Amino acid sequence: MTLAQRALDRLTAWPDLTAGPASCGAGRALRSGRAEIAHFHSGRDVDLHLTHRAVQRLHYDLDDSSAIHLVPGSGWVTVHLDCDADVDLLLSLVSIALKAHQTRPSSPAPGGCNFHRITVLARNAAAES
Repeated sequence: MTLAQRALDRLTAWPDLTAGPASCGAGRALRSGRAEIAHFHSGRDVDLHLTHRAVQRLHYDLDDSSAIHLVPGSGWVTVHLDCDADVDLLLSLVSIALKAHQTRPSSPAPGGCNFHRITVLARNAAAES
């Protein structure tokens, strides 16, 4: 079982989340009653809709993590899962995303997720370069 599948299995047990196809057409999504929260694109990469406000508030902390990739102007972050700690980080960020979506008006995410906007290299491959 991949790390992303393990995370998806854990998150689908949360009462506020339901699984379905991702609106971008690639992979599975988790949505709350208000919005899509996460897109599981591969066995290691998950796009998480934190909202612009949450990304701005957490920008420096997110930028310090080697598991997180930020795209300028996006309310989505990409989480690259390389170890169990990254899964725990994703679960914590999903909790933050749920809270962020409770306090904002329901509307589609402008620009959609980060799929096709970025290329994520495995940490060990990036270190060898």
